[in-house]
Amino acid sequence: MRVVYTIAGLYRPAGMERIVSAKASALAELGHEVIIVTTEQKGRPNAFPLHPAVRTRDLAIGYEDNNGASFLSKALRHPAKVRRHRRALSALLTELRPDIVVSLFCGDERFLPSFKDGSAKVLEVHFSRFKRLQYGRRGLWALADRIRSRRDLSCAGRFDRFVTLTREDLGYWGNPANGVVIPNFLSAFPANPSELSAQTVLAVGRYTYQKSFDRLIRAWASADVPDGWKLRIVGDGEDREALSELAGELGVGGTVLLDGPSADMDAVYREASVLALSSRYEGLPMVLLEAQAYGIPSVAFDCQCGPSDVISDGESGLLVPQGDILGLAQALETLMSNEPLRRKMGAAALAESCRWDRDTVMKQWTSLFEDILSSRR
Repeated sequence: MRVVYTIAGLYRPAGMERIVSAKASALAELGHEVIIVTTEQKGRPNAFPLHPAVRTRDLAIGYEDNNGASFLSKALRHPAKVRRHRRALSALLTELRPDIVVSLFCGDERFLPSFKDGSAKVLEVHFSRFKRLQYGRRGLWALADRIRSRRDLSCAGRFDRFVTLTREDLGYWGNPANGVVIPNFLSAFPANPSELSAQTVLAVGRYTYQKSFDRLIRAWASADVPDGWKLRIVGDGEDREALSELAGELGVGGTVLLDGPSADMDAVYREASVLALSSRYEGLPMVLLEAQAYGIPSVAFDCQCGPSDVISDGESGLLVPQGDILGLAQALETLMSNEPLRRKMGAAALAESCRWDRDTVMKQWTSLFEDILSSRR
């Protein structure tokens, strides 16, 4: 089976790029022919390793060259790039003659279903249905986000299959007849879980609007934190200085650690006893999956989407209504101050982590591909 993935690029050290690299490699290990087609790679090295048999092709469209430009500038330049993208991708797929093309919702979802290259078309979404509306932009950008969000909805039904990461999100897309839920997987599981003995609440992610660590710091400042406990936020981003200032203003600068990215995330998870997620929106938060693999209970805002699919509320962690900062503080207090409950939830989280096993998830993908191809014969 020849499978083509289409994505903007593989140079970002981010979640979607990581899982696409891992899935492509897993398919190659199974003997399938896999090609990843990008539009923005431009010779930059891949952020994550690929199986040697996986091929890559870059169309060099340059959508991201307009990043930071004005609304008018983007509006004027974008249509020509879309036309060039359409022509280049159509020609390449005609050359490659794949059995399956999987779009990662990076611009080609608007025209890919119309291609007559003989392949089945799958649309895979790694962000929630409402992501564009959750950017919080204003003016013409807000209007554009609403228009693009409606267009996203119309795209889903045009593909042979439409894959979301969570049951929750598929519902927001209207539970289309072609809809399927397949989660991401963890490429590796730790040899041993965390001992849950460190007095550390861990949060992981970029310091951005989406991750909303400002709300986590406010919750931490409102909580009755037991002596010795610290909040460790591992990541980096444009909000770092503002978060540091906020922690100082709230009087918790001494117990909030804003650490940079770590090359040894195994050690980071082993030194944590609770995982906190304060995001405004997600697709399927990999940090929750990773925390479960280490047997760490999680406290999370019940944002769109993912936490409710991962955490069994009251069993493997605690879900808090979105934006309820006081509720987040109380949930953190509960797990920090109650070691028996923390260990019980950690054991439940570890038991649930088998859902994210690579072989388990890849069987779902290969079954999906085989079902599509058999229905077309």
